[in-house]
Formats: sequence, structure tokens, C-alpha cells
Amino acid sequence: MKVILKADIKGVGKKDDVINASDGYVRNFLFPKNLAVEANSDNLSKLKAKQDSNAFKKSQEKEEAQKIADKLSKIILKIKVKSGANGKIFGGVSSKEIAENLDCQYQIKIDKKKIDLKDTIKTLGVFNVEIKLFEGVIGKVKVDVISQ
Repeated sequence: MKVILKADIKGVGKKDDVINASDGYVRNFLFPKNLAVEANSDNLSKLKAKQDSNAFKKSQEKEEAQKIADKLSKIILKIKVKSGANGKIFGGVSSKEIAENLDCQYQIKIDKKKIDLKDTIKTLGVFNVEIKLFEGVIGKVKVDVISQ
């Protein structure tokens, strides 16, 4: 019997997959636990509409991420920090500070977890920082760490 899964089931399939399962498994396990619905024409058309809607949303989000990536490539983010005589910073510049400065200076809100910073920046200078905005969309921003 063909059914559409409503949830991920280990060893069977993922949510919204159309699978072919034995009649007993479907009647005795999937239907009573509300884990699947019959794959009739009505349910298949609903699934198709849902998948089309998700694909459209994803493409819109990717376009937005691409616009933000284009903005970021033109930005030189200046961060003022206290530093010692030899150019060493007291503390360091973390991804949290980069996200806060992007929001304050350019009104671009980015989650600090998306900023790909291997280590905190501990010296003065210009650094290229990658920001993972979306699947396959990576923005690059130049961070200029200057002394106060």
C-alpha cells in the first residue's frame, strides 16, 4: 500500500516521503499512531503544493541571503579596541562583537553562530571573515581592527 509519511521513521523514510509498505504494517502501526496517510490523489496533490511552497520560500530566502552577501562584500567593518604597545589586543574580537558592530554600524542583523571565525582576533589589522548566510551563500566582510 502506498502511503505518505507524516514524520521521520528510522529505517522506513523521512517526513513527506511516499513509500510502499505492507498492508499490515500500515493498518496496524502507521495509521493508528498517525504517522502516515494514504497516498490517494487528494493527499498527493496537497503534498505537491506543500513542496512547491517550500521550494518557493527557499528560493526567496536564498535571494535575500545573496543580497546581504553583496552588501557585506562592500563593507569594511571598523572595530575599535584597546591595545598594547606592540599591537596586541587586550582580550580579543569575537564573532559576537562582529555581529554587534554589523548591527550598530550597518543595521545588518546576523546571528553570531553564522560567522565563521576560527579563533578570536588578537592583533590589530584587516582580516577577511566569512559569514555563512544560507546553503551555498557565503558572505565575506573585511574587519579592520583599530586601536582606540
